[in-house]
Amino acid sequence: MATIHLQDLKFFAHHGCFDEERLIGTHFRVDVEIETASCPALYSDRLEDAIDYAEVYQRIADEMEKPSRLLEHVAGRILRCLVTAYEPVGCRVTVSKLSPAIGGEAGSASVVLSEKDLQQG
Repeated sequence: MATIHLQDLKFFAHHGCFDEERLIGTHFRVDVEIETASCPALYSDRLEDAIDYAEVYQRIADEMEKPSRLLEHVAGRILRCLVTAYEPVGCRVTVSKLSPAIGGEAGSASVVLSEKDLQQG
């Protein structure tokens, strides 16, 4: 078993409840953990036997391009995409909106979802 972490992936996207947010866009950060049932690359040293980080990044980037009103929706789309593509034992996605419009100063607002949340939907 192996857990792959991709942290601090940065995107400029058009998500938000307010029309202005979706029009102007803002900065987001995504962190993912993908837990695999086995890790053949441990012995083979072959990319074909591992999860390709660049491929994971591209899948996330594709989902980040689709505007949504809620971070929960964005995180859910990314989670479903990764679970479908890699069939992990565990998966966790954190989507953070940097400098959110909450009426005060904040570094970020985040939503964390895991494969367990898919079972509840």
